[in-house]
Amino acid sequence: MGSATDTWRRIIGLAGQYAAVEGAMTGRENLEMTARLFGLSRRAARAAAGDVLDRLSLGGVADRLVRTYSGGLRRRLDLGASLVGAPRLLLLDEPTTGLDPRSRIELWDAIGDLVANGTNVLLTTQYLDEADHLADHVVIIDCGRVAAEGSPRELKARMGGDLIEIHVRGHAALEPAADALRAVGDVHTDPASLLLTLTAENGPDDLMKAAHALADHRAVIEDMTLRRPTLDEVFLALTAPAQTTTA
Repeated sequence: MGSATDTWRRIIGLAGQYAAVEGAMTGRENLEMTARLFGLSRRAARAAAGDVLDRLSLGGVADRLVRTYSGGLRRRLDLGASLVGAPRLLLLDEPTTGLDPRSRIELWDAIGDLVANGTNVLLTTQYLDEADHLADHVVIIDCGRVAAEGSPRELKARMGGDLIEIHVRGHAALEPAADALRAVGDVHTDPASLLLTLTAENGPDDLMKAAHALADHRAVIEDMTLRRPTLDEVFLALTAPAQTTTA
């Protein structure tokens, strides 16, 4: 009979920050070897590897040497290696670091499928758009302490409202537009991008007020949008200037 430690090891999977797969072996061989290390029989290891290859859409490259894989494929295979033991909890440490946008989205989809099929995932990441996309509950850690936690929606609500963004046409229009918008609320200007940002506590109502204020002052604008704050903006608002991120 195994110890409690052995039991915990069997139900936890780990994929570290860098893909830990063997380039001189095929993807299938990597997964079968890992399954055998989990204690599965040779037949069970083949079945588990085949199941994971299908779940992560790696069947088409399963019998190629891993050294021929792209970075995204290697990350997905590394994720698969942590799944052949059918873990109930999967620990992921910055799984998309260094991936191109397409590979990131593909890996996000794979993680989402795992969660939908009953695997619990604990993810650390420096990309807060990733946490926004994947997480039900987010913990923001700043300098070793918990700065805030909650669902992405709850954390964004702490910003106090939506944001109105206005791009103006030329630097000469920046200050006149800012003066017009101060009648609606506090305005932040970014001369480099010709962008004005206004917190909108009343959402669409404030957007209409801003539009009327700009029309009255004949400020020349390129576009105007109303949006929710991002988790990056929440992080910056809730943490000290010098910070280390894990979410």
